[in-house]
Amino acid sequence: MSKLKEFTTQAARPLPVVILADVSGSMGVDGKIQALNLAVREMIDAFKDEDDLRSEIHVSVITFGGKANVHLPLGRAADASWTDLGANGGTPMGAAFDLTRTLVEDRNTVPSRAYRPTLVLVSDGQPTDEWKQQLDALLKSERGGKAFRMALAIGADADHAVLQEFLADAEARVYRADEARQIRKFFQLVTMSVSARSRSANPNVAAPAADPNGGWDL
Repeated sequence: MSKLKEFTTQAARPLPVVILADVSGSMGVDGKIQALNLAVREMIDAFKDEDDLRSEIHVSVITFGGKANVHLPLGRAADASWTDLGANGGTPMGAAFDLTRTLVEDRNTVPSRAYRPTLVLVSDGQPTDEWKQQLDALLKSERGGKAFRMALAIGADADHAVLQEFLADAEARVYRADEARQIRKFFQLVTMSVSARSRSANPNVAAPAADPNGGWDL
């Protein structure tokens, strides 16, 4: 290992990105789950190309469909191996909030030197379990409360009110995808937002990302 590479490995601080992905049965229609798989795969591949002395992007995917599950454990994007998601069951979003809080507050998984995490919630429906207390606990946790949060509502049945509560900011935007192809565009925005932070002088400060297609709207 070269001296520069050794320094980079030691100096770079983790920049965690956690995707909370709805994989309930309704995601199996109209090409939604296929579009989600493509979008997340492309995002991870893009993160693998990011190389900065200050930050190192880490990625995790938590799914909720029938039950909540850590589909991709948090680790370096450069080492991530993606397995496509399937769609099945209800929408246990509250359980996903619990898993997310446990993950980001685990000091062994997310060390104290890590940058503020980015949490991305994607759903095409309404929670089928208790979620208010779980979301409140996530937002009141040390890392969850400080996290950058983004949300995508897929289709007309998505619960915008819950997604807005996840953002915890009345001015923050819940993006909307009426067609499967727009899921990919949203993840392009996520990719550019995180990449811009990773390259900035201070990755703990939000960095604006330009629209990937020059002004498209979700």
